[in-house]
Amino acid sequence: MSLNHVDRQILALLQQDASLSTAEIADKVGLSQSPCWRRIAKLEQDGYIKSKVALLDEKKLGFDMLVYAHVRLSNHGKKNLAEFEKLIMSYDQVTECYTMAGTMDFMLRIISQGIEGYEHFVRDNLLSLEYVQEVHSNVTMTCVKRSTSLPL
Repeated sequence: MSLNHVDRQILALLQQDASLSTAEIADKVGLSQSPCWRRIAKLEQDGYIKSKVALLDEKKLGFDMLVYAHVRLSNHGKKNLAEFEKLIMSYDQVTECYTMAGTMDFMLRIISQGIEGYEHFVRDNLLSLEYVQEVHSNVTMTCVKRSTSLPL
């Protein structure tokens, strides 16, 4: 499926507010409700819409620490990489994980309740793994921009 202008408008509206009704979206893009519903269903079916979620306020929930941690493994065997990735998937504090090109192997986005919470997480979960060689932490201070919206 190739996206046309109306499809992109629908996606832009949904990524700003997924709680909009089909009727509201249809009105904003100039369609009647049934064709709009069919387009949204097709966008979901084709994988353009992965999920609809509520974005929570981390600070109000006590997660006042955001750290980007760069991890280097000492052994890059397939088994260690797979085990590390599986473990990372099980940690709720890790909200994003990327494999990296360059000097580090992974970059983790980690939220915690204070610096003590982060320290415990790193000591108990990352540094306790025999194949984790280094963890470099970049502690964030002020969020200047954070968006989940893609440029459409």
